[in-house]
Amino acid sequence: MLSKYNKIALMLPLALGLGACEKGFDELNTNPNNPLTVSPETLLTGAETATAFRLFDVPVNMDGGLLIAQHWAKSQYTTEDRYGFRATSYQSIWDGFYTGTAALPGGLKDFNELLRIGKETNNPNMQAVAMIMRSYYFSVLTDVFGEIPYTDALKLSNEVNIITPKYDTQETVYTGILAELKQATALLKTKSPLPVGGDVMYGGNMTRWEKFSNSLRLRLAMRIYDVKPDLSRTEVADVLNGTNLLMTSNADNAQIVFLGAQPNTNPIFENRLTRDDHRISQSMTSVLSRRNDPRLPIYANPAECGAGGTAPDSTGLYRGVKNGLANPVNSRGPLCSMSKVGDYFTRPDAPGVLMTYAEVLFFTAEARARQIPGVTGSAEEAYNNAIRASMAQYGIVDATAVDAYLAQPLVKYNSTSLEAQKQSIGTQKWIALYGQGVEAWSELRRLDYPFLSLAAAPQGAAGGKLPVRFAYPANEQSLNQENYKVAVGRQGADVIRTRLWWDVKN
Repeated sequence: MLSKYNKIALMLPLALGLGACEKGFDELNTNPNNPLTVSPETLLTGAETATAFRLFDVPVNMDGGLLIAQHWAKSQYTTEDRYGFRATSYQSIWDGFYTGTAALPGGLKDFNELLRIGKETNNPNMQAVAMIMRSYYFSVLTDVFGEIPYTDALKLSNEVNIITPKYDTQETVYTGILAELKQATALLKTKSPLPVGGDVMYGGNMTRWEKFSNSLRLRLAMRIYDVKPDLSRTEVADVLNGTNLLMTSNADNAQIVFLGAQPNTNPIFENRLTRDDHRISQSMTSVLSRRNDPRLPIYANPAECGAGGTAPDSTGLYRGVKNGLANPVNSRGPLCSMSKVGDYFTRPDAPGVLMTYAEVLFFTAEARARQIPGVTGSAEEAYNNAIRASMAQYGIVDATAVDAYLAQPLVKYNSTSLEAQKQSIGTQKWIALYGQGVEAWSELRRLDYPFLSLAAAPQGAAGGKLPVRFAYPANEQSLNQENYKVAVGRQGADVIRTRLWWDVKN
């Protein structure tokens, strides 16, 4: 039996399902044998797990951000690797993040419900968790599509029925979620003893939630630096003023660790049960190889055979696939000659990562490099520590080896100019974000480093450049046409080469 929200999601995805329902609809579609309410503990567990699954699933990650950021490439069925994204993928991302689906409930509607419960029970901790996760969802949606329904998607009353929600500008969305994260932190600072059950991300540890809230605010504040510098500087200086808790080790990473037994398994593992058409990108293997990067054997498996198809291959060669090839087998050799994605990322219990300690240090390094008032300290020190944190995330903790890596000319922090510092930070952040498709894509758009070769886009889909957004789903174009047209009129043509508000080309 589908829940009320999932019925709406199937019948009319654009309705967003966030508390929208026609009178009498529930009565006609109620199964008396199934409960209509779910405990907040169960709701939170399901919502958090669904978040990680959806974020690392095929549409937005494996055939989305990971291909565009050239972390991965396709060895077969290369349509997406040449920027021919499917309309069904756009719809899947939109529906899944807003309302969840019949196959995978969750999305914004569940965290809205948890916020409502937190308010009704006067539980500031539950309210804060819901607000943090809701802000995270909206940040992903706006970074993927641009202008999105935001204020109309925040209605909490079941009496509200907005089936054609207006779109908000990205400036409105970012201003709103930055304020909401600040409010969530304030709630957590009250140190309420009330528990939050069912939390599979931090086990109900509110200190770690407070660190995540502030760390996420730092990420989003830095993202808008080029387009709204005054707000960005104010928010960054506030987060880094020494009184706010931030991630201080990899133990604070925001991630869902899948149990490794079906149905609680990483979506990349699930994909591998029936598919085998992703490989590590040649862009990544090239950058890592030139730097003798110890993360290479974690990010990729050695090729199983030589380029001529001889098996087994005993050379231990890591052989990535160039993005955008129409037929990689014809161009590169048999599938066994192409390095698969490392086992760390394809195992059933691989974590679904939302944010890491390394990211916090990279943002700190950039804030120091930009000399934001109130932010002090060495940018180079934060940069080096960010790389150490990324290494430690994968168990690489030999200090001597890491120091030797940092001393290499291609790795050593370049402080000769702000642009040089951006290149150092952008390249190493791109490496550290391996596997986090949406975030890697966002930071690549923002920092413009490293320079990547362009995949072959059929019919000029991306105008000879990397895609900078996804198109809106078809249902929005047909069923929410008036609001859709307003958004496109403000933002620009609904194509994958239209830059987002914060994506200012240097």
